[in-house]
Amino acid sequence: MNYLAHLYFAQPNADSHFGNLLGDFGGKIHTQQLTTAVKKGLDNHYLVDRFTDNHSAVKQAKYLFSTQRRRFAGIALDVLFDHFLIRHWSSFHQTPLSQFKQSSYALLNENLTYMPNRMQQVVTRMTQNDWFKQYETIEGIGFALDNIAKRIRFTNQFSGSIEDINRHYVELETVFLAFFPELIAHVKKHRLES
Repeated sequence: MNYLAHLYFAQPNADSHFGNLLGDFGGKIHTQQLTTAVKKGLDNHYLVDRFTDNHSAVKQAKYLFSTQRRRFAGIALDVLFDHFLIRHWSSFHQTPLSQFKQSSYALLNENLTYMPNRMQQVVTRMTQNDWFKQYETIEGIGFALDNIAKRIRFTNQFSGSIEDINRHYVELETVFLAFFPELIAHVKKHRLES
């Protein structure tokens, strides 16, 4: 899952928000210096990722991407699932998205100085530029994915993956709407942060 989904599963406090995003920034190498609350958030991040990566519907959805892009289909799905979460936000969360984003951005900024450098840079850009606003549109998703493709350190054909998404948009949305409630139930069952 991508940033918004991980924040969705965080508890409403700064340490949980920090931990639930830290997994995308080399989380395990930083555990010595972390509070228990941040470590629990990090564990929750990995729980979400493991469930997502091993879910049969998510695995099948990767085959909707063309063969030259399939290697990076997991990345594309992570970002796309944030888009679908935004589209269906009111079905999954009681707090309006605009209010949730403001609160999450503020909580993330509370721990900014403790974050690894790369995470500090990403969180600063995310909160100042409201990345999730961009994720509302399919054009914004395409732009975000093409930016990710540029940052991959070797020659790849990931750029233009929005073409595969557009071709299978309805199927991919159906996958998300079936999968995400199962993920919610999985996180609730394990209650790693309670």
